[in-house]
Amino acid sequence: MEILFISDYVCPYCLVAKEALRRALQKTGIEAHITDQPYELTPEPKERVDTYHDQRRRANYQILVEPCRQLGLPMKLPPRVIPRPYTRLAFEGWYYACDHGRGEEYNDLVYRAYFVEEQDIGSLDILVSLAERVGLDGADFKLALEEGRYTEKERQAVTYAREVLKPQGVPTLYFDGQKISLSDYTEAEMLRALNDAASCIQGHFCGPEGC
Repeated sequence: MEILFISDYVCPYCLVAKEALRRALQKTGIEAHITDQPYELTPEPKERVDTYHDQRRRANYQILVEPCRQLGLPMKLPPRVIPRPYTRLAFEGWYYACDHGRGEEYNDLVYRAYFVEEQDIGSLDILVSLAERVGLDGADFKLALEEGRYTEKERQAVTYAREVLKPQGVPTLYFDGQKISLSDYTEAEMLRALNDAASCIQGHFCGPEGC
């Protein structure tokens, strides 16, 4: 199964959905290839927002409390990082991590650094420390981001997401090209979505060689 996962590091729903997806895939045994698609909720130089003091956001985030408990995610909803960080540098760091075989570990750590440890993931120094925690060369990582080695790649990815994929929000997930809808972000909901998608794949269909 091909899974497209459009997300941003500062979206709490994204972290919960990613963890629920990982658990659900393990339980179903479905073989899947996940493609992460960067999407900046606040592209530079747009003014950053204060999510910590936003009571409307805080109330909306409460839907994640129970899924977090079930998944063992001690998330701060929202974290005390004011204002909410830009994520361009974090995504550039992710491309570096991917090139050095640590993409998934880096991805998970950046999410948790923000939502669990309440760290400013827009800070280059913080990102360097996270890179080192997953076994990357901190000095080379820092130099890569300072030189902008991945700036254009990240810019093109975000532009593609914004102008071609056009998600109404994040996370947005596609299972084999079919957009799925999430309402409560639980592992059970993700299991149903995976099983439904797998059933469609196994059912009757028309192809180049016939039905």
